[in-house]
Amino acid sequence: MYTFMKCLSWIICHIPEGCRRALGTFLGAFFWTFVPKKRKVLAQQQILDCGLTDDPEKAMAIARASTVRFGPMIIEVLSYPRYTKEMLDEKITWHGKEYLDELKASGEGAVFMASHAGNWDNQAEVDKALAAITECVKTGKGNLLELAVEAARVRATLGEISYACEQIVGRYKAIIRTISGVYSSESKNDSDFKRACELAEKFAKKEGRQPRIMVAKMGQDGHDRGAKVVATGYADCGFDVDMGPLFQTPAEAAREAVENDVHVVGVSSLAAGHKTLVPQIIEELKKLGREDIVVIAGGVIPAQDYDFLYKAGVAAIFGPGTPVAKAACQILEILMDEE
Repeated sequence: MYTFMKCLSWIICHIPEGCRRALGTFLGAFFWTFVPKKRKVLAQQQILDCGLTDDPEKAMAIARASTVRFGPMIIEVLSYPRYTKEMLDEKITWHGKEYLDELKASGEGAVFMASHAGNWDNQAEVDKALAAITECVKTGKGNLLELAVEAARVRATLGEISYACEQIVGRYKAIIRTISGVYSSESKNDSDFKRACELAEKFAKKEGRQPRIMVAKMGQDGHDRGAKVVATGYADCGFDVDMGPLFQTPAEAAREAVENDVHVVGVSSLAAGHKTLVPQIIEELKKLGREDIVVIAGGVIPAQDYDFLYKAGVAAIFGPGTPVAKAACQILEILMDEE
């Protein structure tokens, strides 16, 4: 299919522009002609329900125009290899671009919401359902679970439902507490633990401060018990440990690592996001000019993914069952080899 689409795109790109426009218009009219009558009536009713118009004839005209426009849109997509940035700038009209520029300058994240082509079907219903959730959270009146279910029924996403609550109560932040001394009391006679403490002391003498590690939990992984256990163990081995909050983005985690001037970022992964999130945090550290910060990964990571992560720039990977002291030794060896 990919090869077919590439060949089709090549053919479309070599057709004169006037012929491409005519072909797109023909395809759009062709699509509308063969749309089943039931589908046309359904589209008409959805437009009426959304409140775009209360005139059935105008609603049908909107449905037809949207479907007919689909033909030229397909031709435009297939013609994309021809477009330069300058050509796209001429074709695209921005409304509110200053807000995007301001957001980009702030370095903060954002949620973009856009309708699919012709997707006037239920956006009004979604907005209404989400507004009801926000109002319930604000006033305390109503059944929040029931409203969330209703929002899901009209195809609101989990992120949209969560954000509707977040506008009033903010995002939940887990309280991070680590307890020192627990790991060392059980491992003081362990040879790896003794060696890790010695290496940490040696590093501190050389660098003038303790080795510092940040344990990061990114993405939708809401389980932090293992990360806390590992953080406690590293602290007892002689590390200064920072625990990042749950649900960080790679950009947020990288920024915190740089602000805290850590030597190592340990990415704890449980929810199968490692192949996306780990390369992203490495890239974010590079953007901040701190590619010298060592990135390691641990948690539930399949062995077949190790090579991918190593190629992405991960220095070490610690799977389930790896003793904390042994991992600490390896991290310190990596740090001192790089010094």
